[in-house]
Amino acid sequence: MKLLVSACLLGIACKYSGGDNLDPALLQALRNAGHELVPVCPEIYGGLPTPRPPAERRGKYVVTEAGADVTTQYRKGAEAALALYRLCGCQAALLKANSPSCGSGTIYDGSFSHVKISGDGVTAGLLKANGVPVYTEQDCAALFE
Repeated sequence: MKLLVSACLLGIACKYSGGDNLDPALLQALRNAGHELVPVCPEIYGGLPTPRPPAERRGKYVVTEAGADVTTQYRKGAEAALALYRLCGCQAALLKANSPSCGSGTIYDGSFSHVKISGDGVTAGLLKANGVPVYTEQDCAALFE
C-alpha cells in the first residue's frame, strides 16, 4: 500500500523543535509490511520554518504560544498534503498523533498546558473530509494486518 506519512515519523528533522519523531520499530514494521512511504510535512509545505514556535488549534484557528495566527499556513500545508496524496496515488495516511496539523481524533486544546481534547489537526481533517483513511502511530495496527 502506498502511504502518505508524516515526515517526522520517518526521521526527517521537520518537527517544530527542529527534531524528529522517528520510531525505528514503526519504520521497520512499515517496511516489512511492504508499504511504499511518501513523506509529507504540512507545516513546511505551508511555508513555516524549522524550528518554529509551537502551535495548537483553538477551534478553527491555529495559533502559536505567543498568539500569532498561523491558520493560513496550516491550511496551505493541508491543501498541499492532499494534492501530494492524490498525485502519488496513496491509499491511506499515517500522521503524527496530537499535532495541530496531523493529529487524528485527539489534539491539544490550544492552552499550551498539555491538555488533549477530541479533534483533528488541519491536515488530518481535510484528508478525512476527502475520504482518506487516516491513522496515527498510536492507532495504526490495521496497516499491518
